[in-house]
Order: sequence, then structure tokens, then C-alpha cells
Amino acid sequence: MAGSSGQQAPDYRSILSISDEAARAQALNEHLSTRSYVQGYSLSQADVDAFRQLSTPPADPQLFHVARWFRHIEALLGSPCGKGQPCRLQASKGRRVQPQWSPPAGTQPCRLHLYNSLTRNKEVFIPQDGKKVTWYCCGPTVYDASHMGHARSYISFDILRRVLKDYFKFDVFYCMNITDIDDKIIKRARQNHLFEQYLEKRPEAAQLLEDVQAALKPFLVKLNETTDPDKKQMLERIQHEVQLATEPLEKAVQSRLTGEEVNSCVEVLLEEAKDLLSDWLDSTLGSDVTDNSIFSKLPKFWEGEFHRDMEALNVLPPDVLTRVSEYVPEIVNFVQKIVDNGYGYVSNGSVYFDTAKFASSEKHSYGKLVPEAVGDQKALQEGEGDLSISADRLSEKRSPNDFALWKASKPGEPSWPCPWGKGRPGWHIECSAMAGTLLGASMDIHGGGFDLRFPHHDNELAQSEAYFENDCWVRYFLHTGHLTIAGCKMSKSLKNFITIKDALKKHSARQLRLAFLMHSWKDTLDYSSNTMESALQYEKFLNEFFLNVKDILRAPVDITGQFEKWGEEEAELNKNFYDKKTAIHEALCDNVDTRTVMEEMRALVSQCNLYMAARKAVRKRPNRALLENIALYLTHMLKIFGAIEEESSLGFPVGGSGTSLNLESTVMPYLQVLSEFREGVRKIAREQKVPEVLQLSDALRDDILPELGVRFEDHEGLPTVVKLVDRNTLLKEREEKRQVEEEKRKKKEEAARRKQEQEAAKLAKMKIPPSEMFLSETDKYSKFDENGLPTHDAEGKELSKGQAKKVKKLFEAQEKLYKEYLQMPQNGSFQ
Repeated sequence: MAGSSGQQAPDYRSILSISDEAARAQALNEHLSTRSYVQGYSLSQADVDAFRQLSTPPADPQLFHVARWFRHIEALLGSPCGKGQPCRLQASKGRRVQPQWSPPAGTQPCRLHLYNSLTRNKEVFIPQDGKKVTWYCCGPTVYDASHMGHARSYISFDILRRVLKDYFKFDVFYCMNITDIDDKIIKRARQNHLFEQYLEKRPEAAQLLEDVQAALKPFLVKLNETTDPDKKQMLERIQHEVQLATEPLEKAVQSRLTGEEVNSCVEVLLEEAKDLLSDWLDSTLGSDVTDNSIFSKLPKFWEGEFHRDMEALNVLPPDVLTRVSEYVPEIVNFVQKIVDNGYGYVSNGSVYFDTAKFASSEKHSYGKLVPEAVGDQKALQEGEGDLSISADRLSEKRSPNDFALWKASKPGEPSWPCPWGKGRPGWHIECSAMAGTLLGASMDIHGGGFDLRFPHHDNELAQSEAYFENDCWVRYFLHTGHLTIAGCKMSKSLKNFITIKDALKKHSARQLRLAFLMHSWKDTLDYSSNTMESALQYEKFLNEFFLNVKDILRAPVDITGQFEKWGEEEAELNKNFYDKKTAIHEALCDNVDTRTVMEEMRALVSQCNLYMAARKAVRKRPNRALLENIALYLTHMLKIFGAIEEESSLGFPVGGSGTSLNLESTVMPYLQVLSEFREGVRKIAREQKVPEVLQLSDALRDDILPELGVRFEDHEGLPTVVKLVDRNTLLKEREEKRQVEEEKRKKKEEAARRKQEQEAAKLAKMKIPPSEMFLSETDKYSKFDENGLPTHDAEGKELSKGQAKKVKKLFEAQEKLYKEYLQMPQNGSFQ
């Protein structure tokens, strides 16, 4: 408060000495009346001392000088304090003082929770080292084509990884392995090699028939011993197909047909009996295969196919990829340390993990993930592999629950030197050694399919914690849910085995990803026509929104015109936008619940569509900046999920990866000119009444442009909307539209035909004189009166009063119709 020049602060000493508060206030009022009240008057310490004696302004209206100064000082420096309390009133030393500031209460920030298989609960995700996240994911065993079960895991983990990295801004180090040494690979590689050798020998028809019969003997024994219904069904199908292919060749040989006809039958039988003969050849000659390169050729080929499939699915590559064949020395050292720590033992050249010893240790626990499955011998044997469950191998273990860390190689198997003799790694040890080498004694996340929990991941945990002598090798274990095919387990025996390449022939990578996003990553996903139809409709729904927003943004405006005044509709939509962003954030924090996210995004787009429709109804343009913000946000989220490629700035790309921006920016100006020219021509054609020109304009829209991937949408009173859309989508829409129109045409024709028949029937009925209408009904009546009315029924009994009344009513109605007929002109409507 700046005071007037030369103003002296009053002497308050005599006033402060007055003991009576009322008298003191009166004296203070008199002193203040001698001072001019100027906003910003410089306060002295005497002023402060005087007013700290007052707890409230005086109620007496005559003391208004005191009350006015009290409130003025209170507004500037805060309320005065009670007697004996420290007061906030301080001298300002000639300048205005800011009032005290209090921070807002705020809300508690939402924290990311992940479903941890180690606890079977959603846990707060806390990385061990700041924002850095170490993550190991079990990769494929590469011996065959990647299928939709693989897609289930790797697309789901790709979504989770992208969300942690790009949404929550964690620094994710993602490691994945390739299992290229495994019982399945060894057996399949030998079978392929031996069958190729068999084909090179070009067996004669008689020899082939003999070999097939020889192969059927052990095959039928295996079939009879198989109890698994799916496997049994598959073996029965092989047997049936082989028998069907065998009969024509047997007849051809017996009939001494020409070589070409016999060779054709031979080719068919070789194709159908490939699995049967391969298994038989392996059982008889497999031990003779000694070239290690045979066992690397197969996994190398299928690994390449796997990477191509992942690239086609837009799955990010791992930061580091490990192959078992490249980590054998590390695996040997890993196994040796487990033995040295007392948790492994050597038996007949193999090394086994001592589960009982490990479980009895105070600092360790076996079966952390699925403790109820410990002792499940079927699951344990599947984990050991088909080549490792013979009676002699099982007898090497101290306990049936023990599992192989290192397997002594038998003839016909690849081998590497080690302290225990030539051998090869066990399945479970591979991941432990490779992950331990790269990620150390404890990682943040380990991921894999639900079916890997036991024994694979439980055994990984045990042997790794035995190696590191800790109890925290994995902090969070994430398992993706199963995948079913139309409600059934995917199986070759059920003929519902779908490879990734087959799936991509029917649907795009984006559509598959959208289907996965619309389901929880940890629950079972059913891959079916209904699931994919939902994904297709969702994609179409979002794409139409993006195309509509792009059309709005293409409307020419000056630089200031892009900022428009907001009304209630814009404020409401913006509020909904922020509410949906909050809901989406909360859903992502809740175990990356993409299903809820997709529903919230759908709801947001629906609100936008309602807003745009309302603006269109009153012939007003929607607010471009607001819609652009929403569309960019949705694009950003879809990019995070991997459903939109990076080069697309807004909405889904047009024309495929890498071409979107160039195509749209290049083509759109020309299409806009074409649209405006067409609109001008249509206007003239309507004014001049030239229907042929309007028909040509419609043909351009409906027949020509869809072939080029262009959609024109005409709206009464508004400019034509121009959209670039996938050509196949437009052609499909056009065909569906034609089918709907054809259905309407058929229904219209059918309605006209029925109407014509009804009118013809009515006319025929009108032509009958009432006196003749009952005469033909001899099955009902036997006698009639002079007017043609029935009097007796077919049995000769006189009609009852009710019956007579009924026929008379019908007679009168017909009489009325007949009169109408007689009054009709000769060329009337019914002629």
C-alpha cells in the first residue's frame, strides 16, 4: 500500500494502554478518522500491533473506520490472531504481500497392476530397477509351421510389451529364445531325412505295398495303445486314408496296368502314407543318422518361417534372441553349478534335478506356479520328450518327479561334449541358462503360454533358483490364455489346425490383432467366425469415423477459421472425451484390460458420431479442432496397441504399409477437384432436367470409383464426402448393396404378384351370382330354396337356425359384391 507523501503513522502507545476493549476501539476509531483511507497505504509495525489486539471487527456501526481498516488489513495479510497466539500480520515494509497459497487435494494416481501367476492375483507392478524392465519370453520350438496358438501368445505379449513401453514409458529389455534342440526336432529331422532317402530310391509298386504293410504293424499296435481321444482319432484317420490309397495300387498291380497309371497310384500312396512310412523308417534306421547338420537344417528353416509370420502379424522383434544351439557351453556350466550346489546328480551319463532335495531346502519351494500338479507323471513325461521316457531312462532317476538337466545322447541324436560324456540339453534348462546369462539372478517379467506353467516353468524356477541360490528368479510370471477353434481344442485330428499363414489369407494382421484386443490376454480366446466378424465390424466402425474426420479436416479454412467458438455440444463432447481417457487409463492400469479399453473407445466414437450427425442436421460444420484431437488420440492408442503402423498420422493407413501418406496426400487433391466438378455438373443436370447426366454421375460413384478404392458419399445440401477405402472393402459393400436391392426388388415383385392374385380372386368371386354361390357345394348341402340358399345339409337334415343365419349372411355379402361387379364399367380396373 503506497501512502500519501509525508503521512506519519499515529502514536498507538496511549491507545494500546487502554484496558477496556470497547474504549480502546473508540479511541482507535478517532485516530483513524484523522488518516485518509487510501488503497495501498503503507502499513507500519504500529498498525500491525494495534490490530492484533482485535479478534473481530467491531459491531458498532459508528466505529466504521476501525471496521474498514480491519477488513482491509485482513484481506492483505490474513486474519488477526487471538490473544497470546502468533499472528500472521507482519509489516509489509512498503510493498504488497501475497496471500498464503494451499495446494489442491488432488487424486491418488492409478498404478499399474498385472496378474501374477506366482500369486494368482493382480499385483502392483514394481520393477526392480527404476523404470527398467527385464523381460524373458519363451519362444517357439521350431519344427513345424507356426499356428494360431503361437499367434495367441506372441500377439498378446506384443500388446503388453508395447503398452508398458509406449504408454507407461517403461524401459523394456525384451529377450526371447528359439528352441532348436528338442526331442520333437530330432525325431522330425530324422524322419524327413530318411523319407527323402526313401523317395530317392524310387521304390517299385510291389516294394511300396510291402513296406506299407510292414509299417502298419507297429502303427496298429500304437493305435490300440493310444488312450488320448484326439491322438487316437488322428491315427485312425491316417489308417483310413492309407487304406483308401492302397486299394487302387493293389488293383493296378494285379491288373498289370500301364506304368503311367501305376505310377499315379504310387504317388498318391506315398503322399497319404508319408507319416506312416516316416515313423517306420525312423524306428528301424533312425539310430544310423549321425550327421549333426541334419538336425540344424529343419529348425533353421522353420525359424525363418516363424520370423516372417511374426513380421506379417506386426509383432515387434525381441531386443535379443537366443538359440539353444548357440548356448550349449553356458548350459553345461549352468548344469555343473546346480550339481555343485547339491541339487543335481549324474546318472548313466545324464544329469537330473533332485526335486526332493530342492523342496526340502528351507529357502526353496518346488511347484510355485501349480503346486497341485506336482507328481503328475503324464505332464512330467510330456516335458521330458518322446525320446526320453523309455524304461531305462526312467530307471535312472532317484524319483519319478526328477527331470533331466542334461541327456546322454543315444545313437541317432545330436551331441555335444561335456564332463558327463556326449549329450544334449534338457528342455527346461535351456531357458534358465539363456535367461540367466542375459538377465542375471532375477528378472522382472517372465512370459509364456498357459500350458507351460507345469512342468516347464515350475522346473525353470526350481533349477534357476538352485543355480542362483535365491527365491526370486522371476518377480512377475505372465501367462497368456488358451486359444480354441470354434469352441474346440485346436488339433490336427479335428482338422481345425490353422497356421498363421492360413489365418492371414482370410483376415488382415490388424483384424486378428483387434480380435485379440477385444479379449483379455490371460483368458481363453475362441477363434471363430463370430469372433472375427466382431473384429471386422469394429475395424469398419473406427475406419468410418476416421474417414469422416479426415473429410472435415480437408474443408478449406483460413488460419484463424480453424479455431471456432465452442457451444454446449462441444463442451459436453470434450468432457466425455476426458472422461473416456480417464476410463481408458484406469483399464490399462487394471492388468492391461484392452477389452474395456476397446469398449470405451467405441463409446467415445459413438458420441462423436452423434455430435457430427446433430451438426449435419442443422447444416453446420462440426468443430474440426475437437474432432481432430479425439481422432489423434484414438490413433495414438491404436498405434500403441500395434493396430496402426507408425507412418499413419491419423486413422488406419490406406493402400498398405509404407504407401499411406504418399497415396493420400497425392491423390486427395485430384479427387476433391473431381468431386466438386461432379457436384457442379449434377446441379446443372437437375436444373436443366437431364436425367442421363445424373445417371452417369451415379455410375461414376457406384461403379467406377469403387474399383479404384474411392468412395463418394452424397448428402443433400452438403458437399460430397470423399473417402479413400480399401478396394476389396468397397467391392464387398457394393455387392452387399446390390444383394439388398435385388432382395427388395424380389419382395416388391412378390407383393405385386400376390396383390394381382388377390384382385383376380376377388374379381372371380364377384362374378358369381348369389343364387349360384352355394349350388356347387354339394358336399355340404343337399337342398336349396328358390333363391339358391341352402336349406338342408349333405345328410338331408334341415339347417339349424344358427347355420341358416350364417349362410344368409354370406349370401348377403355376395349379393353386395355382385352388385358392385354389375356396376363396374366394361374397361374397369379389374378387367
